[in-house]
Parts: sequence; structure tokens; C-alpha cells
Amino acid sequence: MRALRASVLHCVADPGEASDPRAFECFEDGLLVVEGGHVADVGPADALLSKLPSDAEIVDCSGKLIVPGFIDCHVHFPQLDIIGSFGAQLLDWLNQYAYPVEMKFADPDHARDVARAFVDELLRNGTTSALVFGTVHAHSADAIFEAANARGMRVVAGKVLMDSNCPEALRDDPESGYAESKVLIERWHGNGRLGYAITPRFALTSSREQLESAGRLASEYPDVWIHTHLAENHDEVEEIARQFPDSRSYLDVYDRYGLLRERAVFAHCLHMDDEDRSRMAGKGGAAAFCPTSNLFLGSGLFDLPAIRAAGIRCGLGTDVGGGTSLSLLATASEAYKVLHLQEHALPASRALYLATLGAAEALYLDDKIGNFETGKEADFVVLDFEGSELTARRTAAAESIEEKLFALMTLADDRNVASTWILGERATGTAS
Repeated sequence: MRALRASVLHCVADPGEASDPRAFECFEDGLLVVEGGHVADVGPADALLSKLPSDAEIVDCSGKLIVPGFIDCHVHFPQLDIIGSFGAQLLDWLNQYAYPVEMKFADPDHARDVARAFVDELLRNGTTSALVFGTVHAHSADAIFEAANARGMRVVAGKVLMDSNCPEALRDDPESGYAESKVLIERWHGNGRLGYAITPRFALTSSREQLESAGRLASEYPDVWIHTHLAENHDEVEEIARQFPDSRSYLDVYDRYGLLRERAVFAHCLHMDDEDRSRMAGKGGAAAFCPTSNLFLGSGLFDLPAIRAAGIRCGLGTDVGGGTSLSLLATASEAYKVLHLQEHALPASRALYLATLGAAEALYLDDKIGNFETGKEADFVVLDFEGSELTARRTAAAESIEEKLFALMTLADDRNVASTWILGERATGTAS
């Protein structure tokens, strides 16, 4: 048994725009008790210390803040090396930057090298779980699973399915994509903390035959995830309408092929109507809110109030490399600005929800991760208000934990992540 003493904050529901205090728990002088890799208890330190066995290890993190491990709902690990690439919108950006860098993943050694660097960057930024795109190469999925498994992380990933409107070097076909995905599912899905996601890049790069084979996989393996893009860019939406004229909308394309269901996560969801949102909610699909990417590529503004009002599960995604940071704190800061432009609020408690419990709900993993309910896996982050001189000064002037968290959300970087913990153990390579 191990107990960490610090301020502790976690969400038990969506706090909403008004920051409902019933939706989160905050312990100014708190104790997080872990045992066997799971949460044993959480609460005020003075109430819990006397209950601990005499041999329990006490880790003093006084002056710091413990929150659940961050969960990234949408990110491309092969695009790590093109983060911050100048000047293009989505379709041109794919051709100019994403596809060339993904071609390098034909080399399995390169895939493994990038995968290791990627998961280390996640941990450095406090991210303990992620839904991850690979490339069309099956060994790209092997590489990210191997790297995540070595660190005990909870990761869902898959190889990309792509057989049209893409470079020949990144093209599979319906039969090979189906067969390779099936082998990967059997090898990795449910292996430790790993899960598989059927991963058509987006409808524009899949033929009808490939979408049918992806739907067949989804019906054969109902407990795997589906991970793709939806309604990110106006030009993309118009191309989808031309390619699939018999579908009423972009979402309808996926639905027709059996790819809209529980555990289906759609990145972006910017250009949707009320009927689409109602259908997504009814079928159990989830949205990944990717603000840094949407701003960087000029794609549009995510309508979080409409998504949540429809009853759609939602979590934050960094979407690197279109996104500009693997930090979910930085991502939350951009989410605040996106909503502010639409005359909506994003208080720090709700931002934390979107990066933790909301993201876990979007991935249908909220029975395992996302907050500090007893029995959940003990993935968490220790945040240091004094990680930089600026955050130290700003948080010293704050009057509440939530105000301090908002300051971190706005100003922090990886210096403010004191340590990242996986299943109750400090992750290798992160600070004490």
C-alpha cells in the first residue's frame, strides 16, 4: 500500500459550463491511497492517515496537485516528427506533410524508434492512456503496442486502412487490410491494458469495398474500437458528398457500413447538423475535441455545448501532428479559446473532465480509468505549481485549487508535470 499526500482533484461527472461543484471532488490536503495498482481510497489526509497500516509508504507531495492521468482521445504517433509544419489546410497538409512522413514507416526499425519516443513524450506530459493512429503498415501497430506495453500504459491503437485517394506507397486493399487487422486484433486486443481500433483513415481514402470489410471486422469483433475522422474540413466534407452521393451526410457514410456504434470514436466532428448529432448519440458514438489541430489547420470551431446537449460522449484529443502539443493542459487551453470565441465557457473543472473522466467515457473505459473511484486503475499525475517561475508567481496569487488549475491549463508545460504514475508506480523517466 502506498499513499500520496497533496491536494487532490478529480471529477465524478461533467461539471458543465457553470462548474457544478457536485461534479468534482477537491481535497486541499488530500490523500490518494493505492494498492495493487488500483485506487484503494481518496479523501482528506487527516481522516485517512489513521486508517493506514503501519507499513504503508507515505509519499509527501505537499504543495502539489494530484489529478487522474490524462487521456488523449485522438493522436497520430507517426506524425510526431512533423508537428508544427507550416501553412496548409487539411487535404494539402496530408499530401505535403503527413503522407511523406508516414511512408518512412515502411521501415519497422523506424516505426519502433518513433513509437518509443512518442510514448515517452506522452508520459512526460502526464498522458497515461491514448487512442492512437498508426500507419497503413501492420508493424506500425505492433510498434506502438510494444512501446505502450513496456510502460504498462492503457493504449488503444490500430493500423490504418486506406485504399484510394492516397499515395500508392501507403495503399492497402480491402482484403489485405481486413486480413492484417484481424491478425493484429488476435495478437493485441485484450493483451494486458491494450485494445485494438479498426482504423479507416477517413471515408475519403477508403473505397466502398474497404468500408464494407471494416464493417465486417466491426461485426465480428464487437468489443474492439473504431477510430476515424469526421467532418473536419469544408473541402473534405464536399469531397465526401461527391464520393458518396447516396448518403445524406458524412456520418451516414460510416453508419451505412456498420461503423457507427458504441466504441466508435470520431475525431473533429466540426461540420455536423442536429440530425447527425442525434444519430451519433443514439448509436453510442463519441467525439474527440481536437482544438489545437482545428485552429492550426484552420478547420473550424468545435461546438461542445451542442455535442453534449445531444448526449454525445466527448473527450479531448491532441491530434498531433496537425495538433501542436502532446500536452492535454495546452490542449485544454486552446479548447477554452475555441469555446470563448463562441460565447461559451470552459472552466478548469470541465477542462479536467474532458481530459480525464469525459475522455474515459468517450472510450468506454470509465469503469477502469478517468477518476479516483475505489477500484479504478491508479493512473495519475502530480502537477507542480512551481514548475516554472511564472506558474509559481501566478498560482501563489490564486485563491482556490480550481483557479490554480486554470492557471496551469493556461501557462504550464512539461516542467509542471512533477511525475506521472502508471498503476500506482512512478513511470520510468519522469521526475520524482
